Amino acid sequence: MDSSPFHLDSVAAYQRWRDAKRATHPAQPRDLVVNVADPRALSEAEVQALLQRCATANMAIYRSLVRDEDKDIPLQMARQLGLHRLDGNWLADEDGISQIQVADQSGKTAFIPYTNRAIRWHTDGYYHPQSRHIRAMVLHCVRAALAGGENALMDHEMAYIAVREANPDWVRALMAPDAMTIPERLDDDGVARAEQSGPVFSVDPDDGMLHMRYTARTRSVVWKDDAVTRAAAAFLQHLLESAGPRTFRLRLEPGMGLVCNNVLHDRAGFVDDARQPRLLYRARYLDRVRRPAWAASLAPTEARS
Repeated sequence: MDSSPFHLDSVAAYQRWRDAKRATHPAQPRDLVVNVADPRALSEAEVQALLQRCATANMAIYRSLVRDEDKDIPLQMARQLGLHRLDGNWLADEDGISQIQVADQSGKTAFIPYTNRAIRWHTDGYYHPQSRHIRAMVLHCVRAALAGGENALMDHEMAYIAVREANPDWVRALMAPDAMTIPERLDDDGVARAEQSGPVFSVDPDDGMLHMRYTARTRSVVWKDDAVTRAAAAFLQHLLESAGPRTFRLRLEPGMGLVCNNVLHDRAGFVDDARQPRLLYRARYLDRVRRPAWAASLAPTEARS
């Protein structure tokens, strides 16, 4: 796709896309929010509002009064937005949904999402091979923490623009097939996950969309050992830590959720209420958010956004 704005040789296409992206991108976290009556049964207007935000910012926040402890909520939300290929990681439940909460099981306590500690900037599944790229996810809040637990969010396409505007050679370095390597993970039986090398930025060969795999962690990542890659990685780290105007910080409250095309995100540390500990459901997908073909049959109603 020579006309892709994500190819460095396509300067005019990139400039047109960049200008449109900047002009339509939300300015405040509240611009991402769509009020929905029930995330399991969206109206046509609610679907359109969520899709519009994902089209411009690769993410949307839904807010509802539904407080049920129901793992069907993220599954039904995803289905209505064209997400079907659920990626059930090994720490997820049998239905493919991960219950993100402070764990008391020895198998999960070694993994930061299942603690109350802060999580640095990353995209989900950065340790997966290209055949299992996580392209979208739904994160639904059942119970919030007593204090803390906010998320920062950044559209990975805005990160791409920032890097390319600063130095196109950094984009080229971050697109190298060995730009970022995740070392193998060992357990008592040997290699639990093989070493995985790959690019930070890549273009999906099927739809031409941009994908990003990234982690700001230092102990679980090895960057290609050359000056341009190190400079690009340092720029990305500074960009994310500087919390600029394209970074949105918010806290998911009960009944709220994030649906996104695997944007960059972090999580603040938190303090739990022992009687009602923080609980979020996470569903990760190999698809991107898009309008499903059957959605045209939904009865149109006025959006509650």
